Formats: sequence, structure tokens, C-alpha cells
Amino acid sequence: MEKRKLSFWEIWNMSFGFLGIQMGFALQNANASRILQIFGADVHELSWFWIIAPLMGLIVQPIIGHYSDNTWGRFGRRKPFFLVGALLASVGLILMPQAYIFIALMPALWVGAGMLMIMDASFNIAMEPFRALVADNLRTDQRTMGFSVQTALIGFGAVIGSWLPYALTNWFGIPNTATEGSVPQNLIWSFIAGAAILVITILITVFTTKEYSPEELDSFDKAEGVAPEPVKEAKLTDIFTDFRKMPETMRQLSWVQFFSWFGLFGMWVFTTPAIAHHIYGLPLEDTKSQAYQDAGDWVGVLFGVYNGVSALFAFCLPFIAKKIGRKLTHTVSLLIGGISLMAIYIVPDQYWATVPMIGVGIAWASILAMPYAILAGSIAPRKMGVYMGIFNFFIVIPQIVNALIGGPIVKYLYNGNAIYALITSGVSFIIAALLVAKVKDVDDTKSKSEIL
Repeated sequence: MEKRKLSFWEIWNMSFGFLGIQMGFALQNANASRILQIFGADVHELSWFWIIAPLMGLIVQPIIGHYSDNTWGRFGRRKPFFLVGALLASVGLILMPQAYIFIALMPALWVGAGMLMIMDASFNIAMEPFRALVADNLRTDQRTMGFSVQTALIGFGAVIGSWLPYALTNWFGIPNTATEGSVPQNLIWSFIAGAAILVITILITVFTTKEYSPEELDSFDKAEGVAPEPVKEAKLTDIFTDFRKMPETMRQLSWVQFFSWFGLFGMWVFTTPAIAHHIYGLPLEDTKSQAYQDAGDWVGVLFGVYNGVSALFAFCLPFIAKKIGRKLTHTVSLLIGGISLMAIYIVPDQYWATVPMIGVGIAWASILAMPYAILAGSIAPRKMGVYMGIFNFFIVIPQIVNALIGGPIVKYLYNGNAIYALITSGVSFIIAALLVAKVKDVDDTKSKSEIL
């Protein structure tokens, strides 16, 4: 027996919830720094608040992956986890930009940071089982396509989330300014819309996607000559054992992921102040003016560009990878992204800044697809969830490192000029590209053996 070959639209529906998840992520990535600055955070403090996101991923994803591997019920294996995560994330999305209404209880800045923590924990609860679901349901020859479709939906969702505040202001006249200490209405309504779309898209996946039963997974293992592991009581301590026994390919990919996500975190945290001060020419101390809000809205447009490019480029990835291999595809994509990030320094105005974002989008598409496609071939099906969660260590640890040192570097080494943080992110992408050469793609090796 083998897994059924899924149609394109079955793969699309299976991953559709990622559109909503990434719309919420995009709203957070493009606007959280601005919202925290409205509530009183200084630019060099932003990375410290953002440390919440990777910490939640470090704690939550392996635990959720472990239990989703070992939990079977009437509603499935992965689906209950990402449904609960979506519902909790929607609460965080609605409340974060309205944190000032709780000012009688504590400062709005801390309430906003708390809502950021809830959002990130919930996004992680939803995201990890989604990654595992794609690997669970797809045959080896469809995994690159599956993760590429997932990347495309991530891109579409991110475009909607990134552009929504700008669209509400410029197309529908909803103001992007507010009284001091309050978040503009265009952001509030954008986050509410994001919460609603998140829940709807997750429900579409829940109702249209079937998961394989434990018996079916055992039969697939036997057909491939793999002795099925007995289902046992889930123990959290098993995570440490699994970490110690991680596949060689995962160890090799860990360094690629470290430098990729170190660069991404720096881009997400510092693009708004970098664009506002380096391209718009605003003083470093200006974080609340109308011009700064306009710059913040434009950053949403820029983020929408790179996410839109990633959505389209994701459909090309399976064909490119088939021609030149997944490793070379990822290497070239990361090099393009790194050079593009550094090129933001020389663009003459905010409109030209859209050009480097095309290259960033190519790298982003590959980062979201190629490492997971390479990794899935080296993992036993029974351990798919926990290893996808453990793999997240190599996404969140670099973000934690950047969160701890990024702010002080910008303040003391770059004299508060965040554009140099984007150049650092570009260099980090290039280092990641060079490290791809050390990775062993198990599926690619198998394919070559079959040809020989």
C-alpha cells in the first residue's frame, strides 16, 4: 500500500488554513513594532519585546508536535491542535492594537506585549501541526509540491495582511492617525479582519481534509519496509531523546536555518525605522508623526510585495527543484535575497524600495518550502510531528539571539540607524546560502540511486 496521490485542489484545501495564519503573522510582522512604539517602546527596545515570538515557538512547537504525534481522537490527529491555536490567535489579534483600553490595569505597552505573546503562542500551536499534516498526507514525490502550495498560500495571506492597513486608509478613508498613545483605526480594523479570516480559513481545512488513521500509517510503513513503532503513552521527556537522535540531515540544515532566520528577524523588527529614517529622511527620534505613520503603512506595502512574489515563485519551485535539485534552488534563492536586502541601502526613494523586495520574496519562498521538503525525507512518519517541532528550534534560537543583541547593536554600533540592521540581515542570508552545500538531501540521493 502507498499513500493516495492527491489532486492539486486537495493539496490546496489541506493547506488553506495557512492563508489565515500568515495573514495574522503579516499584520504582526509589519505593524507590531509600530504599535509598541505608539505605546512607548524605544527603537533599541523593539527586539527585546520581539523575543516573545521565538520563545513561544521554542517552548510550544516541540510540545505540540510531540502530543499531536501521539494523540488520536474522533476529530483527527493534527486538526484539533491547529483549530484551537487559530481561535486563541484570533483573540490576540483583536486585543493587541486595543491594549490601551486596559490602561487602568497596567501600562498599555505591557498589555500589548502580553497580547503579542498570546498571538505567538497560538500561531505556533496552529502552525506546527499544519507542517506535519502536509508531510503526513503526501507521498514523497508530492512533498515539494505540497510545501510549495503551502508557501503560495502563506504568500497570498501575507499580501492581504501586509497591504490591508494601507488599503483601508487610501481606498476607504479610514484614518491612520490617532490621539497620542492610541492605535490608528486602520490598524484596529485590519487586525479584526485578520482574526475573522484566520478562523474561516482554518475551518475550511478542517472540514475538507481527511487524515490517515494509525492503521493506515502502519500499513504504509510496512510497505516501505519500515518497522512501525508501537503507539505508547506520550511523555514530554521523549522530546529530549528525539532531539539527541535527530537525523543527520536535520543537523546539517540547522545552520542554514540559523542564519536564514537571524536575517529574517532583523528585517521584520527594523524595516519600519530603517525605511522611515534612511529613505523618508525622518529624524531618529521621530516615531509618532504623520510621516512616520505613512512610512509604517508603506512598509506594509513592501512586505506585501515580497510576500506576493513568494506566493507566485512558490509555484515555480517544484519545477526549478526538479531541474537543478532542491539544494541548488535554495542556495541561489538565498543569495538573491541577501543581495537584495543589502541593496535597500542604495535605493533612491520608497518606490524603488519595492525592487529589492522582489529578491527577498524569492528567498522567502524558498525558506518556507525547501528546508521542509528536504527534511521530510529523512524523518520516520511516526516522528513527523515532534521533529517538525524540534526543527523549529533552529528557527527560534537565531531569533532569540538577534532579539538579545540586535537592539544594542543598532543603538551602540549603528548609532540608532536601523538601515545597517538590514545590511546585516543580507549578509546572514549569504552565509546561509553557502552552508546549504553541506546538507544531504535524502530523497535526492534515493532518486539518483533509482536512476542508477
